Amino acid sequence: MTLVAIVYHSGFGHTKKQAEAVAEGVRQAGAEAALHAAEDFPAPENNQYSGPWDVLAKADAIVFGCPTYMGSVTASLKVFMENSSGVWFQQGWKDKLAGGFSNSGSLAGDKLNTLQDLMCFAGQHSMIWVSLGMMPPGDEAGRAPDKPNRMGGFLGAYAQSNNVSPEEAPPAGDLETARFYGSRIASLAERMSAS
Repeated sequence: MTLVAIVYHSGFGHTKKQAEAVAEGVRQAGAEAALHAAEDFPAPENNQYSGPWDVLAKADAIVFGCPTYMGSVTASLKVFMENSSGVWFQQGWKDKLAGGFSNSGSLAGDKLNTLQDLMCFAGQHSMIWVSLGMMPPGDEAGRAPDKPNRMGGFLGAYAQSNNVSPEEAPPAGDLETARFYGSRIASLAERMSAS
């Protein structure tokens, strides 16, 4: 069975909700989803990796996500990224599919820069980046919070959460965008493993 790993950091629970929606989309496509917080991955000792790092080694695709803080990835996800340098040195994730998602308090919030950081990270690992593959809504009415891809993202899945609890945000359209993206990545991973 195709395995898609989702590695995320969530400061207040909103991005965790987005990560769970990506995982739902993966499962809807008939693949297995492995959801892990960035903090679950211990730093390597003597170049030896333990814990859920082995899940990433087995995965057909890895999707990275975090909130956008100060225009970039969060410190917690950055620690995970830097701890992966031993995997990078061995090119352990080469040719795996990769994707990314981010959430911020404002509509733009420089989420594009966060996704570009994640895409560059995936490129360092010689991974193959998967775009969102969903057109934005065509008119102003389509940009309502219940509409998928209301912010018009293309590199990955965007979400926006007002300063409310994770029970109230991200809104339905942003979560649908995340589910669509998880399903797309899982379907492409399945096609790649079959060929």
